[in-house]
Amino acid sequence: MKTVKICLNSIEKVKSFVNAITRFDVDFDLVSGRYVIDAKSIMGIFSLDLSKPIDLNIHANEEMDAILEVLKPYITE
Repeated sequence: MKTVKICLNSIEKVKSFVNAITRFDVDFDLVSGRYVIDAKSIMGIFSLDLSKPIDLNIHANEEMDAILEVLKPYITE
């Protein structure tokens, strides 16, 4: 598992993020405080506070390089 911080501060970013990660047969969890939601769920994402970066847990052993490449536009330092 790998954790990265991502920023989803607009509706368009959320839509493109979900479209990007659904191509992978891997589990993605978004963690905001005590809430953990499926990152492939648009409704779940909109239940979080998107005004600040949130943690994305990537449950993958393979394809990590390809996944991180797709996530580049959303990752914050």
